[in-house]
Amino acid sequence: MVRHYGMFQFNDDVTEEQVAECFREMMAMVGKIPGLLEMEHGPYKSDEGLNEDFTHGFIMSFDTPESRDAYLPHPEHERVKEIVVPRLKRVVVFDFEV
Repeated sequence: MVRHYGMFQFNDDVTEEQVAECFREMMAMVGKIPGLLEMEHGPYKSDEGLNEDFTHGFIMSFDTPESRDAYLPHPEHERVKEIVVPRLKRVVVFDFEV
């Protein structure tokens, strides 16, 4: 299994409604992209203060590395990126196998 983890810092002018739309669109990829098993997301919730201005995070679970690789150029992923990416100031993505 592959975990695809990301952190977002949204542009200053992005509204909470637009943030919610981004995650709705991302969640909707589950069931449309083969091998994308589940997705979880949420805002930063810690007093630790180590988020370096990243405000939201997500974790996607893929059944295999090959499914993750097929997700990257998938048309549905590309469509969702057109909605999400212009709203981001910074993004970090990190994958690991479990």
